[in-house]
Amino acid sequence: MTFKEKFGFGCMRLPLTDKEDPTSIDQKLFNEMVDIYMEKGFNYFDTSYAYHNGISEIAIRKALVERYPRESFKICDKMPTWALSSEKDNDKFVSEMLERLGIDYFDVFFVHNINIPWYKLAENAKTFEYVKKMKETGIAKKIGFSFHDNSKLLKEVLDKYGDFLDIVQLELNYLDWKDPAIEAQKCYEICVEYGLDVYVMEPLKGGVIVNPPKEIEEDFKKFNPDKSIASFALRFCASLEHVKIVLSGMSNMDDLIDNCNTFENFEVLTNQESEFLEKMADKLNSRLAVPCSECGYCIDACPEMIPIPEYFRLYNNSKNQPESNIYRNYFDKLADEKVPADDCTYCGTCLDYCTQHIDIAEELEKVCEHFKEGFSAYS
Repeated sequence: MTFKEKFGFGCMRLPLTDKEDPTSIDQKLFNEMVDIYMEKGFNYFDTSYAYHNGISEIAIRKALVERYPRESFKICDKMPTWALSSEKDNDKFVSEMLERLGIDYFDVFFVHNINIPWYKLAENAKTFEYVKKMKETGIAKKIGFSFHDNSKLLKEVLDKYGDFLDIVQLELNYLDWKDPAIEAQKCYEICVEYGLDVYVMEPLKGGVIVNPPKEIEEDFKKFNPDKSIASFALRFCASLEHVKIVLSGMSNMDDLIDNCNTFENFEVLTNQESEFLEKMADKLNSRLAVPCSECGYCIDACPEMIPIPEYFRLYNNSKNQPESNIYRNYFDKLADEKVPADDCTYCGTCLDYCTQHIDIAEELEKVCEHFKEGFSAYS
């Protein structure tokens, strides 16, 4: 496998015509991005039943399936684990996904987002056994699961099902590599131990890595002004021997071109670069108020539907730019247009769904204190 083959197009954050409406995919721009990506020799697309409220799969059908020969591309899709209530749901969702995409088989199929609560749902619906049959009947060429939890649960799942699985998709980036809450390195090593390929999601940690404080941005420019921050993060992941795919969710053409360039002219990360990224990870972690990757699973779990990732983004931005008052205005606007952060009831429902293992209620309280009391105490 060449490094060029490792670059996958993540379809969770596609270009939108209305930033407030995840279903408003800019189909024209997405088609153009797909064309460039394919022309450059890349061909792997990752989606899910849930992405863009189900519209991601339809957008892929329009941009890819209806415009290119089936053998020229690969599609990965995922079972909506959280929606499983019985064994019959497996057939129902797979049939719907195939119909949305306009295909008759998946190149890769995952049980989506295995964590403690959703693993129980997958067990109850016998979904791992179901995907095994998908591979046996040719509906899926390769199978596995995407994972958002600790190494103990990962080992438990692999002890039970690892003998017939091909892949584990992990959240992996240089910011989380040594984080004891995420255990990215440990999870990677467990997958290697079980002989499974690793596919990488969130190499940019939902944009956190590529939107650092100005001080860290300047550090990157001094270290190498010719390479983007994103390119370092992607190369960190792709340089790992057992990583076979690195996904990047791209919502604009500039990001697509930059990422394509990284893999077209791939350079394995040097020891000097690895040491630099470790320093940057320590520095960024020390400046990051809340390590949220903006996956959004907490919103679906929240009974109040509080837009938690948006509040955490504002909080992080405000802490890194204490001289600016604009984020207070955004905080008030978000509360007026959606749900106030202090509507949190401390029910704890979201905790099991947070991929970063954040104490969400406690952090939301800090967010409210920060924006209601002003910035002087935090600057």
